[in-house]
Order: sequence, then C-alpha cells, then structure tokens
Amino acid sequence: MMVRNKTNAKMQKQAEISYTNELLRKAIHLSSLSIPIVYAMFGKQIIFRLIFIFTIVSVVLDVLSHKNLRFRQLYLKLFGRLLRAHETRDDRLLLNGASWVLIAAFLCILFLPQSIAITAFSILIVSDTAAALIGRKLGRHKFFDKSVEGTAAFIISAIGVVVAVWFILNLDISFVYAGIVGAIIGGIIEAASIRLKMDDNLSIPLSVGLSMWLADWFMFLIGFSGFLDINTPLFEPLDIGF
Repeated sequence: MMVRNKTNAKMQKQAEISYTNELLRKAIHLSSLSIPIVYAMFGKQIIFRLIFIFTIVSVVLDVLSHKNLRFRQLYLKLFGRLLRAHETRDDRLLLNGASWVLIAAFLCILFLPQSIAITAFSILIVSDTAAALIGRKLGRHKFFDKSVEGTAAFIISAIGVVVAVWFILNLDISFVYAGIVGAIIGGIIEAASIRLKMDDNLSIPLSVGLSMWLADWFMFLIGFSGFLDINTPLFEPLDIGF
C-alpha cells in the first residue's frame, strides 16, 4: 500500500505543470477579472452577448483540438505547456480550464443576481489563483484533495473579494456575512474538486453563488435584513434576444 501511494504521488507530481508555467497560467486566469468588471460597469446585456460568443468559440476550439490532428498539433505547440495532464488526453473529450471559466461566467450572468454573480465569479478567479500558488509552494498538510495552506489562502482571499465588492457596490452589511459563508463553502468545494469529479472552474462559482443566496434567505427568515429583495429568484432570467 505504501509503495502504491508513493507511486501515485510521484505520478501526480510528474503530471503537474512547472511552477513557472503555473504562474503564467494563473496570470491568464486573472485576466478573466475583466468579465465581472465589465458586468458591473455596463450591465447584463453587453457582457452576456460577449461571453456567449467567447464560450461558443472556446468550446469549438476545444472540440477541434481533439478531433482534428493538425489543429491539435498546432494547439499543443502553442498552449501545451500551460495545459494540465487531463486537458491533453486524446482518448476522451475533456474541456480545458478556459472553456470551463467561460461556461461558469455564462451561467452566473444568465441565472444569478448581479451582486452574487460578480462576487462568485471574482472569487473563482482570485481565490482559485491564490489557492493554487500558495498550495503548491507552501502546502504541507493535506485537506481533501488539496492542502490546508491552499484552502486557507482561498478562503482569506475570497473574503477580501467579498469586502471589496461590498464596498464598491455599496451593499448592505448582510452581503459580507453571506459572502463569508460563500467563501468557506467555496474553499471546501475547491479542496474536494477531484473527488467531486467536477471542474473547479464550474463548481466554485456555482457553490459560492448558491451559498450566498441561501445565507441571505436564512438571514431574512431569522429577522435580519438581507442584501437581496425577498422576491429575487435564485435563478434570475435574462432577455437573451440578440
């Protein structure tokens, strides 16, 4: 058993991209913060149309990279060093992180109230980056599939995001309380993402968004004023007419 565990750990380490490439990957990841910024400045209609187009393009490119040999060779030449092992598999179609980020943005904008969508997606970008970089560099103690150190970095940075959004959007203090709940739940989901068999670029914002909405609803039930109107639905429909 000990030999097998050591072998699995060695294989996992070999499958990881280098820390330098991890930094570059996360720098690209951080550029996705432009999505909630544009959303906050210009509203749903503009950002939804942009994300819809970008998501379709990204998924199509992902499919082509698995189905067309020449395109796959070019794709791996350009981006191969930034891709994780499962993203380069040719025996099954698995979307890469960029496609999942865009799908997550699409779903958040389409269904969630604006303040929750902006927060949940920003936490994905900022806190997933913090967890990955701190976890790989300083992680020593295992927590689910990740490390205590990485998860702590996730939660602390997520709370920072919540406070920043609360201040910028001038929301009720209950938003911070709900956001702390979302930050903790999001950190746990991120740490357990492998065993959940769900890409954390999707599971993090959805779990944070759902947790914040439920926390706001609970606060209303026990007599506190929430940051959402009580009639605000969990999934907020959008007029998607082009």
